[in-house]
Amino acid sequence: MKYNYLVLGSGMQGTAAGYDLAKFGQASRVVMADFRSEVAEAAAKRINQLMKSTVAESLTVDAKNAASLRAALSGMHGLLSATSYELNEGITRAAIEAGVHMVDLGGNTDVVKAQLKMHEDAAARNISIIPDCGLAPGLGNTLAARGIEMLDKAEEIHVRCGGLPQTPRPPLGYKLVFSIKGLTNEYFGKAWIIRNSKVKEIDTFSELETLEFEKPVGSCEAFTTTGGISTCPWTFQDKVKEFTYKTVRYPGHFEKMKCMMDLGLLNTTPVKIGNMEVSPRDVFHAVVPEAIRFENDRDLVVLRATCHGMKNGKSKTIQFDLMDFHDEATGFTAMERCTAFPAALVLIHAVQGKTKKGAVPLEVALQNQEFLSDLNAHGLRIVTKET
Repeated sequence: MKYNYLVLGSGMQGTAAGYDLAKFGQASRVVMADFRSEVAEAAAKRINQLMKSTVAESLTVDAKNAASLRAALSGMHGLLSATSYELNEGITRAAIEAGVHMVDLGGNTDVVKAQLKMHEDAAARNISIIPDCGLAPGLGNTLAARGIEMLDKAEEIHVRCGGLPQTPRPPLGYKLVFSIKGLTNEYFGKAWIIRNSKVKEIDTFSELETLEFEKPVGSCEAFTTTGGISTCPWTFQDKVKEFTYKTVRYPGHFEKMKCMMDLGLLNTTPVKIGNMEVSPRDVFHAVVPEAIRFENDRDLVVLRATCHGMKNGKSKTIQFDLMDFHDEATGFTAMERCTAFPAALVLIHAVQGKTKKGAVPLEVALQNQEFLSDLNAHGLRIVTKET
């Protein structure tokens, strides 16, 4: 069977997702939609050039407009939202009304909880609505769920993830791979984890640790950030004693960012300068990106999920590792590949009837073993170690 896909948001992640759907999703049409017509057109053109076909087409859509969404969803089997998380609640309602399977890249747990409240409506339409299908949240959730399945009794789950430059440069040893506002939002706020079998809120930018990856990455540091496992603490609070998430960076990044935080340069409360009031964080957002963008530098992604528990009466640890790099053949960055390709595969499984129906968290939506096996064919190789 051939399928029609709609990708809302035709930027970096949306284009990579559209390409993956075109290549692996038995696609009849991949409609790249955006409120900026030139962005949608560029995305469709790039996909067609890579595929050497005319499978992709462009469409101008205002995702804030219900009528525009309804028209775009007509005749579609699956929808992938790669637009702002703020729009996903309304997009979910439109998908349910149209009877179209939907996945998104998530990014805000409160929005996801609002989407999951539409479970009964989605189930009545016999469709799957699955938020948070990117990298973290996303693939990390799936690896954790698979590890829990492989153990008789899971005790501790630890997910570590980072988008890094292949060659770290001063001043932060970091290359900006997404919105600077998104970065500071992850770093400074509150995070939800499982500790002592209970869901607990803790401070972000805390609990610094060191860890080792295979070459060429080597030694890194990791610290608590927000949103990386989304709904997992509530899903697994009765199954594990501890579940944590931390962001991975090269050594020294944490100390430099903490210095700026301690100096007040990341505060959101406005300060008066002359006759003006400005937020220090807004100044940070305006000044820093150009210093850490490094547009011509190549990136990489590391993702590790460590699952510890009991199997056949013995202590067992299962560790999943992914290390991915900028792809020279397609031009897609590691972050684009590792975010967009898993989301596209979730949607492919949804339209093929392999996912749970209704509005469901990713970590309970999939046939995890089959999904991870299929992901290898999409170019993302998960290495599993059992000790």
